[in-house]
Amino acid sequence: MKIAAFDIGGTALKMGVVLPHGEIILTKSAEISGSDGEQILAEMKVFLAENTDVTGIAVSAPGYVNPKTGLITMGGAIRRFDNFNLKEWLEAETGLPVAIENDANCALLAEKWLGKGQELDDFLCLTIGTGIGGGIFSNGELVRGGRFRAGEFGYMFSERPGAFRPGRYTLNETTTMLVLRRQYAELTGRPLEEITGEEIFANYDAHDAVSERLVTEFYTGICTGLYNLIYLFDPTHIFIGGGITSRSTFIAELKHHMESFGLRDTIIETATHKNQAGLLGAVYHFLQEENRHE
Repeated sequence: MKIAAFDIGGTALKMGVVLPHGEIILTKSAEISGSDGEQILAEMKVFLAENTDVTGIAVSAPGYVNPKTGLITMGGAIRRFDNFNLKEWLEAETGLPVAIENDANCALLAEKWLGKGQELDDFLCLTIGTGIGGGIFSNGELVRGGRFRAGEFGYMFSERPGAFRPGRYTLNETTTMLVLRRQYAELTGRPLEEITGEEIFANYDAHDAVSERLVTEFYTGICTGLYNLIYLFDPTHIFIGGGITSRSTFIAELKHHMESFGLRDTIIETATHKNQAGLLGAVYHFLQEENRHE
């Protein structure tokens, strides 16, 4: 059996062919312009036409995804996918069985299947990038919520909201790499497009005052979110993914800032599979669905 796997993002579509034991034998990616849903669908069709020997399709998609029906009620950055049943569309196009799951849940499932979560019953995954996402594995089960919205950690408040636009006080608005870059650009008077996270952290290492202040606030924001999550779910482990984890000192620095929060029992580590997590988690979900229907 070969499974075609897709990891859908607003700026890139990752594609692969995966064997049932988790070996990825082919990968490909396509840049997506302006979160264009039609381009994503077209790229998927091309990839499937190039790999006619696959026997199933596994999809990791952003937004609110009903894994039972395949309906995406909200497509995240991809507005074309709002109230769109991607599972039905792919099955009609190919005649193959299709399974679809939320992208953050797929990252968690990859950790459970072939990562550090294999022997764990209570753990969380947290992704840090242009937004904050997450997945919940509690009491031995993936937690999706009544409307398939569980794990949207970025919508937690990072501080007490004011009267005007409460959403501006969430983690998504205060504690992401995009926010960090935007703050640095404003304080230095430079265009946002010129600023990278690597530059900010390099200046932080060089004890630049602006970078030290902003990075400290960034870590404090992450720690605030972790503090809330630890008391809500009591996980034994939290695995963190996203580009920031390529920084070799990230976990040590995060733990240092967590010291002031008084929480030391929960193990915090980087996620295992990085850019391949979405593909692997989608395939694991596909295999689970196939076993359920047998």
